[in-house]
Amino acid sequence: MPGTSEDPNDEVQYHLEVAAEDIADAVLLPGNPERVDTITPLWDDHEEMAHHREYRTATGAYDGTPISVTSTGIGSPSAAIAVEELARAGADTFIRVGSCGALQADMEPGDLVITRGAVRQEGTTDEYVREDYPAVADHEVVAALIAAAERLGHDYHVGLTMSADSFYAGQGRDGFEGFRAPGADAMLDELRDANVKNIEMEAAAICTLANVYGLRAGAVCSVFANRETGEFLTEGESTASETASLAVHLLAKMDQRKAAAGVDQWHAGMSLD
Repeated sequence: MPGTSEDPNDEVQYHLEVAAEDIADAVLLPGNPERVDTITPLWDDHEEMAHHREYRTATGAYDGTPISVTSTGIGSPSAAIAVEELARAGADTFIRVGSCGALQADMEPGDLVITRGAVRQEGTTDEYVREDYPAVADHEVVAALIAAAERLGHDYHVGLTMSADSFYAGQGRDGFEGFRAPGADAMLDELRDANVKNIEMEAAAICTLANVYGLRAGAVCSVFANRETGEFLTEGESTASETASLAVHLLAKMDQRKAAAGVDQWHAGMSLD
């Protein structure tokens, strides 16, 4: 696109090809560019703003609240690029919307997992911060996602997520010709025993970068597979999108309540109704 460069101060972002006027303050971050088409029909209206490489961006409104969506592709390296460039364009709230594998036996395909924090088993965040820095979701985003899931009547779980860098070996699956990564089986057992809820590939990077930059982030994923029971069913994709969209609307209400009260943090004593 003419006018883009690698200069981080350039008006149009190098990879996403968006500028400040193209995006809302809050952005949903699915991986698959095609998932944009399952999210935007839930909104009042929308317009596609850019599509470059794996990054597809649309902006519109949900129940009158401005909202954007940008696909990130697969994995933390490309998700980190999206957060970097969206932040430079003015976004301050990010919600990952995706699919995941569940680790606990009581979790059903189609359930939602709302991430409170993430095990950083990806490598991207190691290039930003020390290894013991936590990948924590913003408490307001977690609260908004829980409230949205409750209002919509979706089954959900709240807890810790593991973000991996590989879909096969890094998540304990067989590789080509049955290859098994060393320690794969033990890794899954350790995660289950530590009450980690699910595995996916982007939440840790999104939450870590948001914390580093003083922004808000969280994640909601639909369970496609249960790694304990062996169940697999690609259902619930729209429920995560619906929950995240409503959460953005609720976060806008939180911000209004905070401004009216003259405080910086929303808490349970401040109504969303």
